[in-house]
Amino acid sequence: MMIQYINQYPENEEFDYAKRLRLLRERKLAQTAEKVKREGGLNEDDYGRVVAPDYFKFKIVPNHPDGHFYGYSGWTENFTKLLAEHPLYVDPLDAFVGRGFFFLIRLRGMTGDPSYPYPWNPAYPFDELKALFDRYNIICGIGRDHHFNPDIRMGLELGWGGILRKLERHRAQNGPETYEFYDSEIAVVKAIVSFLRRISCQLAEFALIERNPALKKNLEEMADINFRMADGVPATMREAIQWMCHFSMFSRLYNRGSAGGQLDQLLLPYYENDRRAGRITDEEAKFYLGCLFFNDSRYYQLGGPDIDGNDTVNHLSYLILEAADAVNIACNLTVRVHDKTDPVFLRKAVECLFRNKMGWPRFSGDKALVDGFMRCGFPREEAIRRISSGCHWMSIPGKEYTLNDIVKINAAKVFEVAWDEMFESGEKSLERLWNLFLKHMKCAVEATADGIRFHLNHQDRNEPELILNLLSHGPIEKGCDVTKGATYFNLCMDGAALATVADSFAAIEQRIIDEKRLTFDELNTVIQSNFEGVEGEYIRRMLQHSERYCQGNSRGDRWAVRVSGEYSALVRSQNERYPGLNFIPGWFSWSNTIYFGRHVGATPNGRRAKEAISHGANPHPGFRRDGAVTAMCNSIASIQPGYGNTAPVQLELDPGTANSPEALDKLVSMIRTLLNSGNTLLNINIIDGDKVLAAHENPDLFPDLVVRVTGFTAYFSMLSKDFRQLVVDRIIDKRS
Repeated sequence: MMIQYINQYPENEEFDYAKRLRLLRERKLAQTAEKVKREGGLNEDDYGRVVAPDYFKFKIVPNHPDGHFYGYSGWTENFTKLLAEHPLYVDPLDAFVGRGFFFLIRLRGMTGDPSYPYPWNPAYPFDELKALFDRYNIICGIGRDHHFNPDIRMGLELGWGGILRKLERHRAQNGPETYEFYDSEIAVVKAIVSFLRRISCQLAEFALIERNPALKKNLEEMADINFRMADGVPATMREAIQWMCHFSMFSRLYNRGSAGGQLDQLLLPYYENDRRAGRITDEEAKFYLGCLFFNDSRYYQLGGPDIDGNDTVNHLSYLILEAADAVNIACNLTVRVHDKTDPVFLRKAVECLFRNKMGWPRFSGDKALVDGFMRCGFPREEAIRRISSGCHWMSIPGKEYTLNDIVKINAAKVFEVAWDEMFESGEKSLERLWNLFLKHMKCAVEATADGIRFHLNHQDRNEPELILNLLSHGPIEKGCDVTKGATYFNLCMDGAALATVADSFAAIEQRIIDEKRLTFDELNTVIQSNFEGVEGEYIRRMLQHSERYCQGNSRGDRWAVRVSGEYSALVRSQNERYPGLNFIPGWFSWSNTIYFGRHVGATPNGRRAKEAISHGANPHPGFRRDGAVTAMCNSIASIQPGYGNTAPVQLELDPGTANSPEALDKLVSMIRTLLNSGNTLLNINIIDGDKVLAAHENPDLFPDLVVRVTGFTAYFSMLSKDFRQLVVDRIIDKRS
């Protein structure tokens, strides 16, 4: 069972690396269009996934009467079955194989509820917690997968054969209570080795029938590399990337996988050895890197400080940027910015951002991230090892178990509950509302922490991390899932709707308390009516034009600092309730701006019922007429929780912003300044407003348009209409 592209090129056609990348890019865009056509709006990363062939229909094997599967036995049986049946995707132009068709976690079944998207093992109910989650509109994290970083270096050093031997050695050293863990992991690794041997044979068969000499040679090399990588360790850069593609495929197939790591450090020893041995040129290296980006859109990180504070940017860092520039697709590269960042490299990264207008790279602020993580009690040598692993989170490869970007508390819903209680109690004042807000936020935070502890207690009986366990420090040695055996448990707890809440408090303070243009009862009447009628609309606009968050030293700014500070303190206090767990506060909403907004009525900032809440740490659209970048970024810097998580800045800039070398230099300087002033992450879109608006109406006409939605880049045509609207609203706001 195979997807074949064999014999589609003439026998005498010649290929250089540039031509191969161009043809691979054309195929990538065609595959994206096919995914959109077959699967509709895909509001997520590209993942490098391709549509499954019509003939391949995988059927799960349930181990529970509800039709789903759970625990070690269920996941092991279904994943090994999937590997035994999964067809090989191969393109003779590519340097690598390793692309999948779907995720087992979704084949297992979806609930359709964003709060609890995956089935949970019914043997471990949490009804009492669920009532609290529903009251405060909390995305609790129970039953959610991964979002932590494996240690890819461990895999490159051991290979699949070494991992298998490590499992067998530790099984012999531990007791019978660990055998279920070890037997499941051993079965998975053996299935991986069998899969790789099978595809190496299939590649050799392709090579036998290929008539084009260049493609025939490539297929022979691929077959040889895959045979060695079945249980050996990589010795060359190409072998190392192939091993990474394999791991990416297996982790994606299992439960969407996770990040790729510090790419310019992971591959540097292989690149340097190849160069010394005369095995590789820079053009060849860039081709391999380009093929890596085609195979998967994992988060990769470049640069950053070493233990002495010196920059780690090297020649390979430049080649990686050049390769991404050459393929010019959705790409999730992060450039780390610190005091000693190579200025030439940073400028080159900003040039790529403006030239390609694809939303990459993004820029992280090492000073705030490292200093913040050290506030959690970690030494600097651990803090600088953290790598980007998604929209807004970082973690130490192989050592942290996190639920970063998974757990969300809708602060706007907490505000609404407090508002309603204030009117039920009869006492109406700003101080009373604030105290009720803190009371209910405390309830929401404690319930969320209780849910995280519950998840850690039972997740291995629901969905053990059979793939990421293999590249984590602790699980194999201890004989238990990473949810019980990680080195560190650093658990993200994001708040959402910061601007919605801060602007609401500010509007009440300004219009009711100070100016006395409204009473609490009058405001409640128009809120309950959703600002109905002429008078309701007049009041709504008056509220909207109160002093808002990100205007610069405004009431909204001061309330945002107050809200963020109290929220962070509440999250950090959970460490006392659960010793051994480290709860880290953040502000981020991802696409939940839409979902959360639908669960909240009208709010005192002039937002109508069911409209989206504010995006992450950013202000609401229309925060000030000039949309001043400096004011906004200074405000976001002031609300950073400061414990090593990120509250990202989302910027939309015009392509003409860097229309000269001098303008580009100013932008580089601006990025340095913003990240050295306390901000943690810059997500930047270079937006051709007219093009995006046209693509919103007719996405099929712009198959290669890529935007940074939040922390990830995506093909605009792959997004649903609601998701596209999030980007469009930011453009309209920028123009107003």
